[in-house]
Amino acid sequence: MAEAKTNAMRIVEKAKVNFSVLSYEVGDSLDGVTAAEKLGRGVEEVYKTLIARGAKKEIYVFIIPVAEELNLKLAARSVGEKNMEMVRLDELLGLTGYIRGGCSPIGMKKRYRTVIDSSAQSRNTVIVSAGKRGLQLEMDPRDLANLTGASFDKIIFDK
Repeated sequence: MAEAKTNAMRIVEKAKVNFSVLSYEVGDSLDGVTAAEKLGRGVEEVYKTLIARGAKKEIYVFIIPVAEELNLKLAARSVGEKNMEMVRLDELLGLTGYIRGGCSPIGMKKRYRTVIDSSAQSRNTVIVSAGKRGLQLEMDPRDLANLTGASFDKIIFDK
């Protein structure tokens, strides 16, 4: 039986963007590094979607490689905020329509200002959640930016 399409998949199809759907068996771990391993892909290819709140109480979406950590100071600066904090997990579904481990940057309840880490600009494709645990979308990062209205900026810590 075919897997049901997620809202994110329908949006990408409607936009006539080239993409691939990737899937993996969901286990106890919801972290992106495990997802990358199960997909047989490098952690630099798979990006996670993080939701944060600025000092002005606005909600923002940040898309970064799964093995990296969001630099809250750089994230705040990228959107013109004084500071930034991650939203609580119990707020995620209400704000985005998605649950932890299945939060896609595409097709949220509301369109929030979105920033993709600049590391994505050097890639031909990035992999992001398709809106359901175990499902991922692989696409050109420029198409992802166009679909989400995102900008690119450095928002992770230096190694």
